Amino acid sequence: MLHPYGENAILVDVPATRSPAAVAQSMTGRAGIVDAVPGAHTVLIEYERASWSPEALQAALHDASDQLMPDAGEVEITVRYDGPDLNEVAHLTGLKTDEVIRRHLEAQYKVAFCGFAPGFAYLTGLDPSLFVPRRDAPRTCVPAGAVAIAGEFSAIYPRSSPGGWRLLGHTDAPLWDVERDPPALLTPGMIVRLVAA
Repeated sequence: MLHPYGENAILVDVPATRSPAAVAQSMTGRAGIVDAVPGAHTVLIEYERASWSPEALQAALHDASDQLMPDAGEVEITVRYDGPDLNEVAHLTGLKTDEVIRRHLEAQYKVAFCGFAPGFAYLTGLDPSLFVPRRDAPRTCVPAGAVAIAGEFSAIYPRSSPGGWRLLGHTDAPLWDVERDPPALLTPGMIVRLVAA
């Protein structure tokens, strides 16, 4: 379903069987498409009204939604499982702490989309047994490199910021570096493998 989003953009609901990142990627670079930004279940598309009608966009998006997101490379990240919420996650899931760690490590992660802060990547593939809600009261300061989970996602905080995700550990990997091209270590479509320190 398409929703108007200002004068030159639409918000697209993407079915659960499709990848918002794949839809966004397939639209990026087309003439008259200014930007395509994937979310958890949506894609925001900014377009030039002279180039696209709503009907033409709907047809293009229907075709795009059948394409698969190609892998955008692979990165390995070393994690120390020393997070302040590790025991609480074990309690919430009914698992032992070492089992929480094992299941978090063994998941096959892929970057679904980026947001919240530069370099913050939402990773899909989390073991469903580790789906836990965000904290009732967010922390005012989560340290850079904190490895966290919330709902169906895992993520790593690229810099110190407020946050309500449950912290399992941390990494020293630089998630955001303006001197690097691209600055973000993790980009949509990338495979992420976690290894224990």
